Amino acid sequence: MTSDHLLLATRKGLLTLARNGSGWALANTAFPGVPVTAALADRRDGALYAALKHGHFGAKLHRSDDGGRTWSEIGTPAFPADAAGAPSVFQFWTIAAGGADELGRLWIGAIPAGLFRSDDRGATWQLMRALWDVPERARWFGGGYDDAGIHSIAPDPRDPRRLVVALSCGGIWMSADGGTSWTQRGEGLVAEYAPPDAANDLAIQDPHRIARCAGTPDVVWMQHHNGIFRSADAGATWTRIKPQGPQGSGDDFGFAVAAHPHDGAPAWFVPAIKDEMRVPRDGALAVSRTRDGGKTFELLRQGCRSATPSTSSTATASTSMRPAPASRWGRPPAPCGRARMRARAGPSSTRTCRRSTRSSSCTVAAQGVPQ
Repeated sequence: MTSDHLLLATRKGLLTLARNGSGWALANTAFPGVPVTAALADRRDGALYAALKHGHFGAKLHRSDDGGRTWSEIGTPAFPADAAGAPSVFQFWTIAAGGADELGRLWIGAIPAGLFRSDDRGATWQLMRALWDVPERARWFGGGYDDAGIHSIAPDPRDPRRLVVALSCGGIWMSADGGTSWTQRGEGLVAEYAPPDAANDLAIQDPHRIARCAGTPDVVWMQHHNGIFRSADAGATWTRIKPQGPQGSGDDFGFAVAAHPHDGAPAWFVPAIKDEMRVPRDGALAVSRTRDGGKTFELLRQGCRSATPSTSSTATASTSMRPAPASRWGRPPAPCGRARMRARAGPSSTRTCRRSTRSSSCTVAAQGVPQ
């Protein structure tokens, strides 16, 4: 494993970038023209994994054991026929490796929100039924997609049987036994899109992404629909953070979040567009960084492509992890899950749903590539 290579999963294939003396250069391409929804570089054995979303063949998985030069299709997670609702996998949203002493163990989060585990490097998979069958699943709903999905899986490096899983929209779930049983956590999160009396309901929270500090595993950062949150107890409870800084980094809406590998204080976020608010004000892509656990933030823009307000949706496309469904046959897209939830809540709710602007352009996720 080196820090000189990156995997980029995009809607036009999988790219490998290599660092050189002047910056980064394209080193390899795979699956040209095919959406790659997730990628993983497994530090344990050097294998690379790619999740594909074919328009005709559906969701597929591939593995490379030679640094990406060749790829082989492996087992595809699927919901068993007796799973409640018997859904089909729409796409795989994230891939995570097990612990250092769990060679062969992989985790996959899907849409609909199924969590799958493999113990043989992806040859076979099993659905974690205990999570799928929780009663709260009846209240999960999609944010940018029609169904809820699992986008973050964070094993504890001290004990990989201890897992934190984040769902959109379904909140935070924790397991202490490798997925055999699950507990809903997330105290401190708030859903401002819900009626006031339901804002603290753990089962309807919308984390956009979580990132765990490997060197300080109790520190977990979250980009939530309602801002930035930080946990100091491995994801059980959360504190909301309001970005402050001299460079105008006050927006706390986005999708991308990265934690420092060793230090629990620094973290990086990419502000996106929320309703008519945009940061930076000219619509340019930027990175918001804290070095002190969220007390202060600074906006980093060097090297980011500039944009005018009229093109701000495109400028932030690479940070969007959940594009809104496109209009079909000239009809407008269906209401988002939050709007449907409020409709069920009845006239007592005075809030209105304003779907965030999310581009349907390229989705990008970066992973280090072992060499």
